[in-house]
Amino acid sequence: MGSERVEMRKRQMQVHQEAAASVLQARNRMGNTPTNASNACCFCWCCCCSCSCLTVRSEDETIQRSTFERRTEGTTNCEESPKPTLDDARCWTMSFEKVMKSAAGRGCFRQFLRTEFSEENMMFWLACEELKKETNRTVVEEKVRQIYEDFISILSPKEVSLDSRVREVINRNMLEPTSHTFDDAQLQIYTLMQRDSYPRFINSSAYTDLLKSLEEPPPEP
Repeated sequence: MGSERVEMRKRQMQVHQEAAASVLQARNRMGNTPTNASNACCFCWCCCCSCSCLTVRSEDETIQRSTFERRTEGTTNCEESPKPTLDDARCWTMSFEKVMKSAAGRGCFRQFLRTEFSEENMMFWLACEELKKETNRTVVEEKVRQIYEDFISILSPKEVSLDSRVREVINRNMLEPTSHTFDDAQLQIYTLMQRDSYPRFINSSAYTDLLKSLEEPPPEP
């Protein structure tokens, strides 16, 4: 299992090299490049492995993080997510966007990611979506901290694979956390899933079996 996860990380980094330029261009076109100027380590926002605040957490923080994880984990498999119709499932081959806009699609794709030991990518993306909906500043800051510790910190077992440019952007954004602190990172992970995992999902036995199950006529009453 460990060696498979290492190989998955290597493949993800190769995809990052191909996708980094297009992600940067997309951010520039949207005119949403962060402008914060500082790279300083700021309280618990840093990614320095020597920062003790990343390793020492209070009991309250642990409880808060566990609660947040339960909220962001959401659907864990196809059976627990809304069941797609045959037409819905077939349209997932059209684009990755079709998968991500469908609750059933996200559930089935996430189950596939689990088999490839990269479920944290979907978990991070969902956490960012939830963060964007929050307007209360105090809650935003707490969620930003939790997302950082769960998915960005190099000490987290669920750390997502991000390039150095995006990590620098995150470190600047952490000085003044907002609901869009992780926009660059979310876009990069979305691109990673689209280019790396999505093609395999569409060609997987899991997706083929799902189509077959939806094609079967319902049992007679």
